[in-house]
Amino acid sequence: MDDALSEQPSTASPANAREFKKPPVLFEKTQEIVRQIEKTLGAAFIAYWTSPNGSVCQHDVVGLYEILEGFGDRDLVYMLIKSDGGDGQASLRMVHLLRQHTKRLVALIPLEAASAATMLALGADEIRMGPMAFLTAVDTSFRHDLSPINPENHPVSVNLDELSRVIRLWQKEAKTDGANPYQALFAHVHPLVIGGVDRSSSLSIMLCQEILSYHLSDNAQAERIARKLNEDYPSHSYPITIKEAARIGLKVAPLAHDLNKLLIELNELYSEMGQAAVTDVDELNQHNNEILNIIESRDVQVYYQNDKDWYYRKEERRWVAMNDKSGWRKTELVDGGVRSSIFHIR
Repeated sequence: MDDALSEQPSTASPANAREFKKPPVLFEKTQEIVRQIEKTLGAAFIAYWTSPNGSVCQHDVVGLYEILEGFGDRDLVYMLIKSDGGDGQASLRMVHLLRQHTKRLVALIPLEAASAATMLALGADEIRMGPMAFLTAVDTSFRHDLSPINPENHPVSVNLDELSRVIRLWQKEAKTDGANPYQALFAHVHPLVIGGVDRSSSLSIMLCQEILSYHLSDNAQAERIARKLNEDYPSHSYPITIKEAARIGLKVAPLAHDLNKLLIELNELYSEMGQAAVTDVDELNQHNNEILNIIESRDVQVYYQNDKDWYYRKEERRWVAMNDKSGWRKTELVDGGVRSSIFHIR
């Protein structure tokens, strides 16, 4: 009986265990820098930031809509993009939304804008990059229910370039004429996964072309850039610096030193907000209370915050979420005061 009870998730709460860690919301400090950036630029500014544990996602579109509705249509909008990537289809939706509110969009990249964030940057008429900035390849990884399993018993992502390289190596090294590399590959990667990866790669190229079409009328050039970003780099995380970005045909320019410094300061505040806020209750239970995604402009900030318990099921070798109260929050200036509220997205 005691052994069975010990395997159940803990019901510990701050009252009977410990206070859960909470991330700081530094709205007043970030707003001060947002105002300095807008003064420097002389135009509207939006910050889009995700933590290493966050990602570009569909709900970001609604958060961005809330920001854009607040300042209406503008001739020119500057947008900070800092993210490790996520959902490329969400990037297309955000570019589509931005283009309904501004005639000209300039992306500001002080650090990484990787994968789906690179796709988002492709939607800008111009990309300005700091000395530490980089884009990446956008070749798509694909996670399927039938994907291979990692040591924690979760499906792993499969990349088309990796599969293609396996096939090429097999064909190059095979000693038997007519040997079929797929027969051996299917023992490790399900055929439906391979088909899904191929489809995802086609989708990625199409997304890039569609995003570029919002400001680039040369369809042949858009296709060339899209294929370059999807097919020509040996690593998904290969850093595309300003020199390489110009070489592949993107309109890029260096960030002014003072502006880059302000953007780095803003990133430091967001990084403090997005710090890990995990409370270990015991070896099988923990609570996550971490800010993942932040979108901000003058007078308003929306952000996504994890707020959930995690329980480790030893028999399944994986963590499962419980008591999930995660969601979007909104902080804004109203009548000279700061007001915080739940920002509902369904």
